[in-house]
Amino acid sequence: MDFRQLRYFLAVSEELSFSNAAKRSFISQSAISHQVSKLEQELGTSLFDRSTRAVKLTPAGSRLVPIAQEVLSLEVKAFAVAKEPRNRIRITASMSFAPQNLAAIAQVRERHPHLDIEFVIKDFTDRVEAVSSGDADIALIRGEVDRPDLETLELGVEDLMIATSNQHPVSAFSTVELSELAPYPLLLPPRHNQVLIHKVVENAFVDAGRRVQLGPPIARDHTAILDVITNPRAWTVLYASTVAEVPRTGLCVMRERNNRLRVPVNAIVRTGAAQTPGIASLVESLRQTVSSESGVPPGAPLQIRGTPDDR
Repeated sequence: MDFRQLRYFLAVSEELSFSNAAKRSFISQSAISHQVSKLEQELGTSLFDRSTRAVKLTPAGSRLVPIAQEVLSLEVKAFAVAKEPRNRIRITASMSFAPQNLAAIAQVRERHPHLDIEFVIKDFTDRVEAVSSGDADIALIRGEVDRPDLETLELGVEDLMIATSNQHPVSAFSTVELSELAPYPLLLPPRHNQVLIHKVVENAFVDAGRRVQLGPPIARDHTAILDVITNPRAWTVLYASTVAEVPRTGLCVMRERNNRLRVPVNAIVRTGAAQTPGIASLVESLRQTVSSESGVPPGAPLQIRGTPDDR
């Protein structure tokens, strides 16, 4: 038994739905079902009645709920006791956020030379949980999180760049409209792996009055870049911050002409922590670095919003 299994168990007990609990926990339904089943095997009893269309707690599950809540509250207290003094800020993000992080950290250290700022790479779910538990102070994400213990601070937006083979009919241009891409297949990972990008692209096409044509999902052992090069009529999208790392041989990268492909970039902190001087200074520096790269002022309205997803 571990804390993760108890968190998933509580999510299902509150939602009374494995699919809703999976969305809330930002994992797949099969993964959360597997972890709950492992917990049931370890305890030697069923925690949920799955015999009907509605998920219900069994008597054993009902008795476990308050105990699980107590155990997880002790986890939070343990992290709080073990935390280092607050002259240290730990920021967690994926590697694609490194350029913005390093620039912001350098600015803050000039203003606060005694402040120790640590940059830790984690995947999306671990980032959010690290802030919730107190193991990290700030998590950078693309998209949004809605949890009562966490606060979302808008930093800016990031463009999605369009990538095609240099043999594609639109590859001769530096910018392209979505209407020009509508006849061609878009190659993306399966929707459940990249919910945010799928929603942003779909909403952008709706705004343009067209419908996106999805090609076959990119296989786990393939990359979008190689697939568009081998399929000259296909296209894909890349986060602007990752374009510099992409090999350009046989590839053309361009912007969407009407700036419809934009993703919100946010900082996640514990509720009330945004007023801490060091964190407030770091968030402001992050806003400046994000907005300088996108060319969009912080707080500017977005036409498209999406759920979090930057694995």
